[in-house]
Amino acid sequence: METSIWDYFSSFFERGVFIYGMTMLLAYALLAILSYIAINRFRKKEQYTDYSQLTSSTLAPGISVIAPAFNEAVTIIQNVRSLLTLNYSRYEVIIVNDGSTDETLQKLIDEFDLVHVDFAYNEKIKSKPVRRIFKSSNTAYEKLVVIDKENGKSKADASNAGINVASFNYFLCTDVDCIIEKDTLIKMIQPFMSEEGRKIKEVGEPCPECGYVHVIEDNKRVIATGATLRIANSSDIEDGVLVRMRPPKHWIPRFQEMEYIRSYVLGKMGWSMINCVPNVSGGLGLFDKEIAIKAGGYDPLSFGEDMDLVTRMCAYMRDNKQKYAVRYIPSTQCWTEGPPNLKVFGRQRTRWGRGLIQIITIHKKILFNPRYGRLGLVVFPYNFLFEFLAPIIEFCGILYYIYILITGQINVQNALVLLLFVYLYSVMITTISLFWDQLVNRNYKTWAEVFGLSLMAFLEPIIYHPLIVFFALRGYYYFITGQKHVWGNMQRQGFGQAPKK
Repeated sequence: METSIWDYFSSFFERGVFIYGMTMLLAYALLAILSYIAINRFRKKEQYTDYSQLTSSTLAPGISVIAPAFNEAVTIIQNVRSLLTLNYSRYEVIIVNDGSTDETLQKLIDEFDLVHVDFAYNEKIKSKPVRRIFKSSNTAYEKLVVIDKENGKSKADASNAGINVASFNYFLCTDVDCIIEKDTLIKMIQPFMSEEGRKIKEVGEPCPECGYVHVIEDNKRVIATGATLRIANSSDIEDGVLVRMRPPKHWIPRFQEMEYIRSYVLGKMGWSMINCVPNVSGGLGLFDKEIAIKAGGYDPLSFGEDMDLVTRMCAYMRDNKQKYAVRYIPSTQCWTEGPPNLKVFGRQRTRWGRGLIQIITIHKKILFNPRYGRLGLVVFPYNFLFEFLAPIIEFCGILYYIYILITGQINVQNALVLLLFVYLYSVMITTISLFWDQLVNRNYKTWAEVFGLSLMAFLEPIIYHPLIVFFALRGYYYFITGQKHVWGNMQRQGFGQAPKK
């Protein structure tokens, strides 16, 4: 019987998807193993680490906490108070009012006794013009700096203005809708101070003039550190401090909580183990300011400004033949208000999808380029193959599945077994992530809460994951067709308030 073109295509597609799927499953298994090793190392190190010195020492590295704000009047006061209560000796809080059209700026002025001050603004990174800079006349808020600038239509532009004002060598970028753990700065600065990759190497014979063996230090310069970020919806917040964590009640934030745990605790901790962290979250990331500025700061035109910055910082280090590391810690240090409904969630994930294809396009020279080491041979290939291509392959696979099902070209029994295997594997990976998280954090007070969250893993492949695929594809489409998109108000509800339906 003569073989048709369709038969060749069908055979190629099925084998290709099978190899692709198995590779992805093996990658997840490897990440699970690596994350377990990394978490155990972190737990052992925690037992012998004394953080108390950094709460009062004047020798602690200075950190500038930068939080852009656009129309955040609902939550701004509560969240600024949270940032001002961090347990660290040398830090400042920089709030960047990015041309808000609501009462964000006025609320800050009234609440914190802000006055306009003369400030030597040095624009190391381009941003929209800064109108005024405020500081408090109340010594209780001496750490607070508020920048009022023209709207730059992106969080990136606002963050760049904050970096220009920052007075310390490290900056922590966050969102004003985030609640940050009091010890966040203490824990996140640790990788910068105690990178395990530092070794002393002997070089050559003893010097004939001085008699000593000359040595060099084989440094990996830590350029960024991230930590686990969680969903704060339905948790108890008092005066900007999380006092009781609860799983979100509503289904969209609840799915997100489960997804965040898997992404941070299993994914990024696994990548951190082999120094291949692809991204440091824009909600909570600590950066080396010098390298960030030399890399050009945040790109105001990027829809994935956090991943773009880390990519350019890593590329800068490789271009200048400097060893670097990007690290993650598994402890939960930040809680954010997740999108409360499908409309806001869809906007967020569409922007993320658009940002991913944009980064792959802009930095395409890095992909499979050995010049960029692990960035070019591991990080970018993984993002391209298993993050960017995954929604496209899944969508094509569904269409193919439907076609061969309608035309009777499928062995239903074998297909169901394969689907069941993939489904249970997905549930297993998510359950492992939740277990790894419990090893470190134990944020939930009862096992009933943990069990209730675990049940979402059984619903995710059916309800939540198809939405992720759809919004990612919509983001790709918007990017290809050039549709406009601006950074706008994400309709914050405020902690402790019921979400709008």
